[in-house]
Amino acid sequence: MITGIDHIAILVRDFDATVKNYETIFGRAPNWLGFMPGGRHAWFQFDGMALDVIGSDGSGPEADASRAEIAKFGDAIWGLGFSVPDLDAATRLFERRGLNFLPRHTTRTKSTSGETRGWEVAVIKRKSAHGVALFLVENKPAAPPWPVVPTKVADNAAVSMLDHIVVNTTHPERATALYGARLGLDLRLDRTNEQWGARQLFFRCGQAVVEVGANLKLPPGDAPDTFGGLAWRVRDPEAARARIAAAGIDVSEVRRGRKPGTSVFTVRNGTGGVPTLMLSGND
Repeated sequence: MITGIDHIAILVRDFDATVKNYETIFGRAPNWLGFMPGGRHAWFQFDGMALDVIGSDGSGPEADASRAEIAKFGDAIWGLGFSVPDLDAATRLFERRGLNFLPRHTTRTKSTSGETRGWEVAVIKRKSAHGVALFLVENKPAAPPWPVVPTKVADNAAVSMLDHIVVNTTHPERATALYGARLGLDLRLDRTNEQWGARQLFFRCGQAVVEVGANLKLPPGDAPDTFGGLAWRVRDPEAARARIAAAGIDVSEVRRGRKPGTSVFTVRNGTGGVPTLMLSGND
């Protein structure tokens, strides 16, 4: 039923600065700058998913809700949206599997040039999702996809796509039941590494992966899950690192990745509070 990640939304205090930084990091501009009730947002569309950077704007219940989220969690990932071809059928199926939803709604946005867009959304109640914001977005098979904006830099030095999103949990079996049994994602790997002190569950979701991580030093518990960070693919980490560093964004040196044959570096600031890793890989 879930065909992939539709988009990941992050909430930030300084909208303009964060959007500018992501434009630099990605090597491409957002393909949509617009307004939604209570906020402004910038949509960075990649092949298969998007990152939506959101800042509160104006007054009203939506603006108050986003400011309350930022006050509680700080600049961070707000939610992970899964793509489904039929929202009614998906919600019925997942409700039969024990998930509870808020009333579905249509998110509407108006661009700075006056164009409008909308998408149908069903948000899973946080208690059902063990503390994180998960939601479904309807993408009918015949609907035209959001366009991918060409890169502004050499392709090998630009971010090409999302590799994975991290969810932190204190209860791996509970997470397996949610992402595998209820949401139906494909559990490709369940890895325990005593040296790292971690257990990692890798769920394939379209072209990307939802990685659920647990600290082996802590006993299983009922604490809420939390979002970790994002890992993006670049073809040439050295070129990407040099380009991002030259723009004044703090990055680590390129180092060997945990996955054999990969190279990675960390982006240390400018990401709206989201831990961010760049790793080698082709689209």
